[in-house]
Amino acid sequence: MNDDLPALAARIDRTNELLTRMLAEVAKTPSTHAIFVDAGYLYAAAGRLVAGTEDRRAFDLDAEGLIEALIDRARSIFADSRLLRVYWYDGARRRIHTAEQQSIAELPDVKVRLGNLNANNQQKGVDSLIRSDLESLARHRAISDAALLGGDEDLVSAVEAAQGYGARVHLWGIEAPEGRNQAEPLLWEVDSQRTLDLDFFKPYVSRRIAAAYEAAGVSRPTREAVRFAGAQIAAKWLGARGRESLAELLPGHPYLPGSVDQDLLVEAEGILQYSLRGQADLRRALRDGFWEHVQTQY
Repeated sequence: MNDDLPALAARIDRTNELLTRMLAEVAKTPSTHAIFVDAGYLYAAAGRLVAGTEDRRAFDLDAEGLIEALIDRARSIFADSRLLRVYWYDGARRRIHTAEQQSIAELPDVKVRLGNLNANNQQKGVDSLIRSDLESLARHRAISDAALLGGDEDLVSAVEAAQGYGARVHLWGIEAPEGRNQAEPLLWEVDSQRTLDLDFFKPYVSRRIAAAYEAAGVSRPTREAVRFAGAQIAAKWLGARGRESLAELLPGHPYLPGSVDQDLLVEAEGILQYSLRGQADLRRALRDGFWEHVQTQY
């Protein structure tokens, strides 16, 4: 019997060694998060908050700028985690992308998922898409945290499914001018709650007004003109703010912090005398010109 003790001790030591290696590997594996956006909730709640209406036709939403702001916010909350992607859920007739949805789908790290739109412009099938993605990603350990921007009670089952596989679900809401715009059962079910306020959305939502520049005969600038404006602003900021301040932006490429992106937009509109709100292709050209100049300096 005593002869077996050394062998048993050796097996225990070997098991402990394997466990130590496994834990070390787990510790080295970065956490991963994803952002899930119910666009129906987003447009209705943000439109009411900023523009005073839920009618999408009455306001412009800079989806690209807003998505980058959401990514930036998630980066600050999940500091030791990497982004998998942003999932954008919206409705479309016969599930055919609109021009706006197509431009969103072309953004880096964004996946557009479409439900249907019925005759009353109500989304159908979006909640089931969110549940399917949340459950699948959690089951395959693709994410450890999910930031869910939505408010429908039907999302409770999606939250429960993801939590059942060990993922944590964090509910993000939009400030309501009065009352509440998220279902209480959903609030009870999630792991944490955050509310994005008016100041967060103001840069990305604006009432749709007949464009004064068109009435005045000002033509839409070319992408090259906008790209050049981005480079101009980068050069100006380098001189005024110093190399260190812009060097701090490099790790976030191709994204800019929300406040920096808004400053870039406002300054470019002053140079161009043209509104870039809701014009995703020109906004991309602006950022491209900015980044190209910054990167030539480092």
